[in-house]
Amino acid sequence: MKVVLSLGGSMVMQDFNAERIKAYAEAIEKIASKHTVFVVVGGGKIARNYITTARKLGADETLCDYMGIGVTRLNAMLLASAIKKAPKVIPEDFRQAYELSLSHPVVIMGGTFPGHTTDATAALLAEFVNADVLLNATSVNGVYSADPRKDPNAVRYDRIKAKELVKIVSAGETKAGSSNVIDLLAAKVIERSGIKTVVFLGEPENIEKAIRGDVEEIGTVVE
Repeated sequence: MKVVLSLGGSMVMQDFNAERIKAYAEAIEKIASKHTVFVVVGGGKIARNYITTARKLGADETLCDYMGIGVTRLNAMLLASAIKKAPKVIPEDFRQAYELSLSHPVVIMGGTFPGHTTDATAALLAEFVNADVLLNATSVNGVYSADPRKDPNAVRYDRIKAKELVKIVSAGETKAGSSNVIDLLAAKVIERSGIKTVVFLGEPENIEKAIRGDVEEIGTVVE
């Protein structure tokens, strides 16, 4: 089975805690013993800090995107260093990632194209390699009807259709300062490709549960 895991930079790179990075590495190695695994690592707070400062210095948005991509690749290198069977070359495009997967059970990468979040990159990669499942590891336990941090009446979904996910994300993106568990481009790619997706609370111990679809209390299955 081919698995694509989108792993937020803020989840895995919290304060550059080596033990936390090792915990993710061990969880990824465990699933890579049974499946072919692609991991797309986000930029997290460090990328946001670079981008914020670059904007103040007058950088255009494309340059800011490239800075963010650079940080995601550094994060990918750091995670790959903890996984023995992962290539230490970080692929810069989907074809290279696929070619590396032919000789490695796990491939770690960062962003690819300006204007694409790593969530969108992971969704497009899943489509490219014809993945069986896309795992989106986030800081919240699944997809809600509204932002649970702002709306106490928000309802978490155990299962949801991809077209409903697109509607929820679209509604959220119309509100200034809002944040979603997944971005709109990623949601639209998931809808068009029909790839089974699990949005889940991305702690290391939850990764294997997410593959099984055992997401009670920790996530949402999108089909």
